[in-house]
Amino acid sequence: MENITFRIYKDVATLPDNWDSVASSNHFLQRPYLCVLQNSAPINMQCFFIGIFEKSELIGVSIAQYLNINQLESFGERDHCLKTYIRNFIFKSFCSHVLFLGNNMITGENSFTFKKEVSTKIISRILIDCTDHLIDYFKKKKVKIHIVTYKDFYKDFTEDLKRYEFNRIYEFNTQPNMIFHLSDEWKTSADYVGDFTKKYRDQYKRAHKKIEGITTKELSLEEILKEEERIYELYHYVALNAPFNTFFLSKNHFSFFKKQCGKRFKLFGYYKNDILIGFHTLLLNEEMLETYFLGYDEKFQKEHMLYLNMIYNMTEFGIENNFKKITFGRTALEIKSSIGAKPVIMTGFIYHTNSLINKILPKIFNKLEPEVIWQPRHPFK
Repeated sequence: MENITFRIYKDVATLPDNWDSVASSNHFLQRPYLCVLQNSAPINMQCFFIGIFEKSELIGVSIAQYLNINQLESFGERDHCLKTYIRNFIFKSFCSHVLFLGNNMITGENSFTFKKEVSTKIISRILIDCTDHLIDYFKKKKVKIHIVTYKDFYKDFTEDLKRYEFNRIYEFNTQPNMIFHLSDEWKTSADYVGDFTKKYRDQYKRAHKKIEGITTKELSLEEILKEEERIYELYHYVALNAPFNTFFLSKNHFSFFKKQCGKRFKLFGYYKNDILIGFHTLLLNEEMLETYFLGYDEKFQKEHMLYLNMIYNMTEFGIENNFKKITFGRTALEIKSSIGAKPVIMTGFIYHTNSLINKILPKIFNKLEPEVIWQPRHPFK
């Protein structure tokens, strides 16, 4: 470790010149996307960009985020039960200042990347040292960090981290990440549908019948700007009715994303009688297609099976544009399973900076998360 150092940046403009070449394997650690985080992040979020050096050479990049939960309008209003009220009280009272080592806005291994082989031991040490540095930074600003979270890691890397400092930190997992590995034999949507069993082929046909009369199109930057208020209204409805939220996007998030990332960010609108009734977004990350935020008008959702049709459309985009897999995230597990996605457990680590609370964290963590019971589906022959 004597030759390994790090530097934490708050402004994308000050990043080293070769930052993007070091982050070439992950577009969510490159300048265009980091500019999106810096300039249109949720109002309760502050982002930090971490350069990792071997002597004077930049060899790795990472990201951290601070969230002030007290600035949230709501944690999510879908579930009204005692467990939810208790959870919300605890978060407001004892967990309002949260530090993430990683990206809380997207699912997957997007915390860091290196341009050369770096041992897990060194990565472990860097993550811990960066955490200590940021906790001290906020302490000087009279802000006490309550919760520190490291996310998301696949199980094999988690096991490696636990051989070092992370063996003292509570490991957690919530809902699985739904990932769809696309078959090399699927060249068109017809190939994909042809592999369904009759039950799921009928589901596909029924959904497509329901969306007749709805026009779907990709929106340009100018069109996103024109529809910005409506897009945010549709997004906000879905976000507000989620089981749990730690942030809400800023109103200019989608237009700024399109302006910064161009063709790597796609927003598709769903129109009925020239009125926008839904949208979904996609992030293009090398061979991985990442699903992002969406929104819809509840009055039309059931009538036209909007959500299911969005999932089908995302899948068909992935097939037709030769992506290897699609990351669908942690919501609506059963419906995503029904179109072919499989659950993949991703874990993280979490601790409370109050030693007494930290001791009981393993006992209370799972009790605070609303239980999701779902049935995996098997749609293919």
